Amino acid sequence: MSKYGLLIDYEYCTGCHTCEVACKQEHNLQPGQWGIRVFEYIQKLPGGKLYITYIPFPTELCDLCQKRVEAGLAPSCVKHCMAACMKFGPIEELAKEMAKKPRTVLWAPK
Repeated sequence: MSKYGLLIDYEYCTGCHTCEVACKQEHNLQPGQWGIRVFEYIQKLPGGKLYITYIPFPTELCDLCQKRVEAGLAPSCVKHCMAACMKFGPIEELAKEMAKKPRTVLWAPK
């Protein structure tokens, strides 16, 4: 059996935080607990322009929604991602996609 993971495309994340909310509701996480958390990184570019990058970051509490996956469903964060910048699947397949696209990261739980 393949190990599964998330492929996250930072280029298209809009910082909507829907993945955070979906995860918190799916797992009934308490305030201060996160299965996935969106960080905002602001860079000041030459000429004074700002460039904002949103980075969804799975935490140690993320189990890729094991119960949902066992029922044939996508993890809650993937299902609810408004920008469709997250993909779930076997790591081997996601790694092939990652090789074709910059600004992506592949994550898998331990």
